[in-house]
Amino acid sequence: MKNAQLILSKSDHELLNNHLKLSTNLSEFNKKKLGLELKTARVISPDDMPGDVVSANSYVQIQDVESGKTFDFHLVNPREADIKTNRLSVLAPIGVALLGYRPGVEVDWEMPNGLKVFRIVHVERREID
Repeated sequence: MKNAQLILSKSDHELLNNHLKLSTNLSEFNKKKLGLELKTARVISPDDMPGDVVSANSYVQIQDVESGKTFDFHLVNPREADIKTNRLSVLAPIGVALLGYRPGVEVDWEMPNGLKVFRIVHVERREID
């Protein structure tokens, strides 16, 4: 399932909009893609956010479509990020790429090592331990 509509909480939408305006490390491909996604996103209140949509404080499992390798991590606010405990910032490249999508969606995003396609396998909202 590609090209699904983004569903974002108001705070995640604002965070990504600010990131798009202020970030100097987004590639032109990612800027264009994120800008288009934000324009067409469905923005809802945090209380109405479905539990299976990637957002801040989500436990996420993704699969690299090319290699088949899976990755598990928590997406957290930048100040809570800690790679040693698999807590990735929502503003890390993979965080920005996944925010607002559900399991089954394939997301293509230009990473530091080239264009990658990831399939979202599982999403679960969790508080940080």
